[in-house]
Amino acid sequence: MKYINPVISGFYPDPSICKAEGKYYLVCSSFQFFPGVPLYESDDLVNWKQIGHVLTRKSQLPLEGAGSWGGIYAPTIRYNNGRFYMVTTNVTNGGNFYVYTDDIHGEWSEPVYVQQGGIDPSLYFENGKAYFMSNGEDDEGNHGVTQCEIDIETGKKLTPSKTIWTGAGGRFLESPHLYKIKGEYYLMAAEGGTEYGHMIVYAKGKTPYGPFENYPHNPVLTNRNLGGYEIQGCGHGDLVEDENGNFWCVHLAFRMINMWVMHHITGREVYLVPVTFDENGWFTMGDNGTTRKEVETDRLGDIRQEFWKEYTFENTKVGREWCFMQNPDMNLYKLDKKRFELTPNEHTIFEADGSPAFICIRQKEMNLYVECKVEITEGEAGLVFYMTPDQHYEIALRRTDKGVELFRRLCIGDIRHEDHVIALPQGESSAVLCCNASNFTYNFSAKTLSGDIDLGGAQTKFLSTELAGNFTGVVIGLYAQKYEDKGNKAVFTEFRCENKEKYDS
Repeated sequence: MKYINPVISGFYPDPSICKAEGKYYLVCSSFQFFPGVPLYESDDLVNWKQIGHVLTRKSQLPLEGAGSWGGIYAPTIRYNNGRFYMVTTNVTNGGNFYVYTDDIHGEWSEPVYVQQGGIDPSLYFENGKAYFMSNGEDDEGNHGVTQCEIDIETGKKLTPSKTIWTGAGGRFLESPHLYKIKGEYYLMAAEGGTEYGHMIVYAKGKTPYGPFENYPHNPVLTNRNLGGYEIQGCGHGDLVEDENGNFWCVHLAFRMINMWVMHHITGREVYLVPVTFDENGWFTMGDNGTTRKEVETDRLGDIRQEFWKEYTFENTKVGREWCFMQNPDMNLYKLDKKRFELTPNEHTIFEADGSPAFICIRQKEMNLYVECKVEITEGEAGLVFYMTPDQHYEIALRRTDKGVELFRRLCIGDIRHEDHVIALPQGESSAVLCCNASNFTYNFSAKTLSGDIDLGGAQTKFLSTELAGNFTGVVIGLYAQKYEDKGNKAVFTEFRCENKEKYDS
């Protein structure tokens, strides 16, 4: 069969995977968004269904002060003795911790904190022991992949933290994972930084503490030398063995808006490549150590890859596809399958801290069409394509002392520009706000009782990670905020986000 990468599109970075009871489970980073750590399930490694989030309570996920850089960094999911564990770092509040559940479709425990620094933590279980690793400094100040043994019931360290590997020589050693395969221990990590030089490296040894011998041909996977190729930034991977004994790697990468234009807007996504072992126990990945958009394989059997077609209020769910910025005040929201009502508070979408009346889904493709009917009484409300507090585009309605006006606003760094300001006829207080998005341009428009209105285009690249400098991707948000110190609930109906991407399979 042939499958198309990414297997999960949009801002779902730092994937980690495990297998349990014939199914595969995958988690990703979520940064400042709530709930945290998206959770996916699959029968075949290619088709993934989001079944919720791991961190669904403020007690698990305090996000005060997270801004657009903080919150939850790279998680790892593991399954041991009938129990699932997810370990991660809240870089803003608390540090490294794990939660657990015996029901993957249910609630997860309160956080169990581990007193070892660094980020990108991982767990490895063997013979009743639980090994905890992260990238950082050990108890003696040595930097690298650092490991200790912990009491899995309490998180208490049972041994000192010790640096067990310093990597393959690249910068920014991160995302360590330990595996035992055919009697040998494999320590896999990423180097090069989670950008265009990203790469996966590994080493192997005879014990969980090494010593580890570097793979002679590191990096085992990277697209850093594929000039003029859409998929870049390959790294931060995790291995899994399928039901037939084949190994696979899920990893992050991103799609540039064009093969020669080094900007990406949909964030770091989830990619899948086959892993092949040789007679000496070394493994290779992908297509000669690279990740390709189309992957031909005979390992998966007769599987048909499904692609998402359309999101509406009816076929999505709050807390699954729909997320909030930092910890929301749910008194601001009245949400059902037909309409969302948002009441503004003291926060706005221009602020790095605080949780405004804002709810969003990830932009999963570059080519899509979005529309939503918005009705206001006081204040401002609209549709926003949001990357950071300083990088977002919105089309919205607001009430002034002269009535309701429609407008477009472009926020790029220190520049905040409004144009296409159009007064609606007296008595009108609603419009269908629309966006036709492509690789290069967001084309905005509105449907009003008086007719259709063109609100102009804006270049996608100014919402790219390269300019924003953060780790997420564009989200499509509905928001309400006060205007001239006035605000009342805004009503959103008839939401539709249509996938316009063309697939070859």
